[in-house]
Amino acid sequence: MKIAYDAKRIFSSWSGLGNYSRDLVRVLATYFPDNQYLLFNKKKSERGEAILKLPNVTFVQTTKGTLSRQLNTGIDAQNNGADIFHGLSGELPLKWNSKPIKKIVTIHDLIFERFPEYYTWIDRKIHFWKFKKASFSADKIIAISEQTKRDIIQFLKVNENKIEVVYQGCHAGFKEKQSEEILKQIKEKFNLPEKFILNVGTIEPRKNLLNVVKALKDSKIPLVVVGAKKPKYFKLIEKEIEKNKIEVQFLSGVSMEELAGIYKLAEIFIYPSFFEGFGIPVIEALFSETVVITSNTSCLPEAGGPDSVYVNPYNVNDIKAKILFLWENESERKRRTEKGLQFVQKFNDEVIADEMMKVYESLV
Repeated sequence: MKIAYDAKRIFSSWSGLGNYSRDLVRVLATYFPDNQYLLFNKKKSERGEAILKLPNVTFVQTTKGTLSRQLNTGIDAQNNGADIFHGLSGELPLKWNSKPIKKIVTIHDLIFERFPEYYTWIDRKIHFWKFKKASFSADKIIAISEQTKRDIIQFLKVNENKIEVVYQGCHAGFKEKQSEEILKQIKEKFNLPEKFILNVGTIEPRKNLLNVVKALKDSKIPLVVVGAKKPKYFKLIEKEIEKNKIEVQFLSGVSMEELAGIYKLAEIFIYPSFFEGFGIPVIEALFSETVVITSNTSCLPEAGGPDSVYVNPYNVNDIKAKILFLWENESERKRRTEKGLQFVQKFNDEVIADEMMKVYESLV
């Protein structure tokens, strides 16, 4: 089988959609090596170097022209003999020729519909149009969670029989054991506290870091945050930190190996987002054997499993109580960590590769 991908995110995005795209192609090429995997994009970049080293993965430059990604990528895939074209980020090409090809699109979330206040009017309209068009054109839609599947049915009016849920995994680095020496080096490099709780993700309103900071008032519990800052929201957080003298450390320039180590060094990972399509940081923490506090909303219970601790993300007192409960109870942290590691195996590479390949094979 020859499978073509819209590889824009593989070569352009370090996180989020880029990680999803690279991980998916990596696991498929590893567990199903007899297939050919074609990555279509205008140009390569260092972000995709590791994927292109796999013997069955090939870069194909999209035919140049105005709107080449939208107008030429699909036809290029057909002309290269692809059996399947997979759009990895909610989009499919607009033009096709008469050669047979099956079309699949992954939709990660419809947050722009659920939380329109986080988006401009024009961005919402463009996102909706692209997702609706791709959903209509696709032979199958991949939803990355049951929550996203429900949203596709509700907002895009798609028949549920057209949708398959295939969860996403995370970078292999979070599953690897790191030596005490490496962890010590990471701790010293970033001058991390002896004990701390961790938050990872873009510092923006939807991720809800402000309520974590408020919950730490008078607790003397150090917080470490890894993520890019959205300036307007970050100023609100800074004010809260200064007002209540909360110990917070913001890290940048963190490699994937270092991030995996920081997860392992943390006592608790906290992620009280208001809404997610999936919530990769939750499974990164579980694979890192760190107990998770996350929201009882959207897909997060799907990612966290039965032994993570859940909060109402709007309720600062609830967040505070759950933090203190775990912080002061080492045996409970250990118990939940062990159970969480068992649960998160459902997001392992081989499982995800098998489930995605079943979708491909059902169409060809």
